[in-house]
Amino acid sequence: MANKSEPISLALDRQFWETRWNNNETGWDIGYASPAITDFFDRYENKNAAILIPGCGNAYEAEYLVQHGFTDITLIDIASKAVENIQNKFQDLPQVKVICGDFFEQTGKYDIIIEQTFFCAIHPGLREQYVEKAYNLLNPGGIITGVLFDKDFGNPHPPFGGSQEEYQQIFSGKFDILKLERCSNSIPPRAGTEVFIHFRKKITL
Repeated sequence: MANKSEPISLALDRQFWETRWNNNETGWDIGYASPAITDFFDRYENKNAAILIPGCGNAYEAEYLVQHGFTDITLIDIASKAVENIQNKFQDLPQVKVICGDFFEQTGKYDIIIEQTFFCAIHPGLREQYVEKAYNLLNPGGIITGVLFDKDFGNPHPPFGGSQEEYQQIFSGKFDILKLERCSNSIPPRAGTEVFIHFRKKITL
């Protein structure tokens, strides 16, 4: 595991995540799409929105989106084992594009970034870079939506927690904070420890 003296890029190191996948150390995987995210997309009308899911893991949210008619989904994960799994899962679904790579090197333009256990996987020292990268990847009026932990894990390794106040401060420079509140439909093991977010890219004049 990481220690506090190791570089802040550790959480994005490919070998770190390859080891976790190869050893089945995937405690973040809940086995299905997050209810907070599926509820949001049940009400989202633009089925052709370009959607990016970074650190997608087994990509249960993508399965749900496909089942509900969404047509433009990009998945990215740094671990080749995870990518191999989802390439097999979505091989006959042209509406899903799978990329093995680093979110911070991703290109393209998207309308939505879905946040589900990726933000907590990067070192807190990279969070401002995350905000900048997400801002640049999103089209005008694009959004970040999903769940973030409202909890201090006290870990020198992923998952890294945070608070509503911290997220407000980090994101508000680049995004309008449309919703940042205690998640009412977390899975039972995470009840009371998550916030639901809906942030919109600010329009620059």
